[in-house]
Amino acid sequence: MKSTVVADPQADQVAPISEMNSKASPEPTWKPVDPAAHGRLSTADKASLPASAFAFPRARKEPMTDAAHVREAMARFNQVGGVTDAERDLAFANFQKAASHFDIRMQETDWHQFGAHHA
Repeated sequence: MKSTVVADPQADQVAPISEMNSKASPEPTWKPVDPAAHGRLSTADKASLPASAFAFPRARKEPMTDAAHVREAMARFNQVGGVTDAERDLAFANFQKAASHFDIRMQETDWHQFGAHHA
């Protein structure tokens, strides 16, 4: 069986894609960045951020440098294209970690709930 691999954003190692597709939630990769990176981010600012600052680290989509960016990333989740379900699983784990760091209360318990209307 041919094994596809994807780069681990935190190391120079690669992990089999089958490991990323497991039912268990992936380990979040998000880490807080220097407070100077908070606020409005230019293209150059985004390019200088480590992959661990993004909800989608491989694609470098949805930077989460402060509470406002975390909320914006969650609001735009369904608009992000070109990512796999495994990457969405990782982004959700990153949302949870970043939200906890910035004291944001999440109602969603699964990424499939983004965009769903709550009663």
